[in-house]
Amino acid sequence: MQHHTHPLLSPVPGTQRSLESFHFGPDDAAKRVYIQGSLHADELPGMLVAWTLKQRLKALEEAGQLKAHVIVVPVANPIGLDQQLMDIPLGRYDFESVSNFNRGYRDVTERIAEGLESALTQDAEHNRAEIRRRFTAALDEQPATTAHASLHRTQQRLACNADFILDLHCDFHAVEHLYTTPAAWPDFEPLARYFGAKASMLATDSGGGSFDECFTLVWEQLRERFGDRYPIPYGSQSITLELRGQQDVARDIAERDAEAILDWMRYHALIDGEAPPLPALPYPATELAAMDFLRAPAGGVVVFHRTPGEEVKSGDLIAEIIDPISDAVHPVRAEQDGMFYARTQRRMATAGMIVADVAGHHAHRSGYLLAP
Repeated sequence: MQHHTHPLLSPVPGTQRSLESFHFGPDDAAKRVYIQGSLHADELPGMLVAWTLKQRLKALEEAGQLKAHVIVVPVANPIGLDQQLMDIPLGRYDFESVSNFNRGYRDVTERIAEGLESALTQDAEHNRAEIRRRFTAALDEQPATTAHASLHRTQQRLACNADFILDLHCDFHAVEHLYTTPAAWPDFEPLARYFGAKASMLATDSGGGSFDECFTLVWEQLRERFGDRYPIPYGSQSITLELRGQQDVARDIAERDAEAILDWMRYHALIDGEAPPLPALPYPATELAAMDFLRAPAGGVVVFHRTPGEEVKSGDLIAEIIDPISDAVHPVRAEQDGMFYARTQRRMATAGMIVADVAGHHAHRSGYLLAP
């Protein structure tokens, strides 16, 4: 195991933060995997799973069973981790810029594409290597004038040459679910099965410049631009794994999730050993554009009538919003058939607040598809 420290831009004199990465397996391995935990720094299940993977990967490396080069960043957001307000951790948004830590990653496609055609050949592996080289160089050229921008650039630089990128998150109160692209689904469906994903939502571009898509969209755009003349394989496939809810921080759960990731790596021959038989997929993959955010029509006390992990029908009562002054009771109902997979932890709703998430089957949204 190698431990690397990557200093981030200091926001003010006398302070310093860094991103810590742990590297396992052969440096010259044919495949590379990048795994990070808790980019939203108050989502701690990913941090615990990443730490658990560190222990397991170290043992596999010592036993000579690790065939890929694996980078693990257990604390992906030291800035957000340090954000506390009145004893409440607030790690989803950057206090300085008021922006979501998992939005607005830099798209360097245009910089990579400058002069690229003259370097492309009919050799797909040559083209992948050339694009990766340019990807790294483009990121190195990017200025970082804030601590937040420095964090983004460092994360992208660490992951840009990985074949597989796993971003470990969680929701507020949820069951196992994930987000990936249609192109990556064949690679990640085995992981969805080992993980037991109750919802698997697919989108090529969800509109927010999220961490997982800042890699895959580069390859999608280059394939669209040059793919009719030159073979351009996918250089990176990314997935966001949602490890249930914020309170699901326990050793036994983390061990189970880490084992699911390792079984998936065995399935792809990234680790020596036979992968277990693939379990059934708990729920079919659906389009992210078919997912519904169910919102409170008014403010009031939130009372849930259904539990995440239940299949629901259109019109089913998911929750009630109760105004204790006017006695008004506002129902929140499923808008289509689907999987009710996540809900808020708050029990006092504000008007328009997202109360619940349902993975449906009727694609009806476009543009920005993510939560704020």
